[in-house]
Amino acid sequence: MPREKVKMAYINDINARKASFNKRKKSIFKKVSELTILCGIQACAIIQNPFDFQIEVWPNPERVDQVIERYQNTSLINESRNMNQESFFIQRISKAQQKLHNLRKDNYEKKITLAMFEYIQTRKLPENLTIEDLKVMDDIREKYMKEIENKKAILY
Repeated sequence: MPREKVKMAYINDINARKASFNKRKKSIFKKVSELTILCGIQACAIIQNPFDFQIEVWPNPERVDQVIERYQNTSLINESRNMNQESFFIQRISKAQQKLHNLRKDNYEKKITLAMFEYIQTRKLPENLTIEDLKVMDDIREKYMKEIENKKAILY
C-alpha cells in the first residue's frame, strides 16, 4: 500500500514539528551515509536544530572539517566548474540570445528567399527591399545555382 503524499506546509503544532524534524533529520543522515558508501565519495551533513539551537553534524566534526576544507580547496583550484545562480542565469541568457539571433537570421533568409521566388513568378521586386537585402538575395541565388549545378553533375 503506497504512502500518502505529504502536504508541504508549515507545521503549526510544535510537538508535531519537533517529531517531524527528528524523523527527517535521521533520514537525511541515513541518506548521506548511503551516498558515501554506495558512491564512494566524501560527504557530510550539517543541520542546525531550531529547537535547542545546537548544530548537529554527520559523521563527526573532524570529518566534516576535512570535507569542508577539501571543498574550499577544490573550489579555489577549479573555479571554472563552480557556478552560482548569477553566472548560471548569465549563461542561460547568453545561450537564449544566441538562439534568438540564429532564429532571426533564419527568418530573414527565409523572407528574402520568399521575395526571390515571388520575383521569379511575378517579375516584380517587393518595394521594401534594401541594397543589403538584394545582396543577400544574390547570395541565396548563387547558393541555389551551385546546388543545381551539383545535382546536374551527379546526374550526368
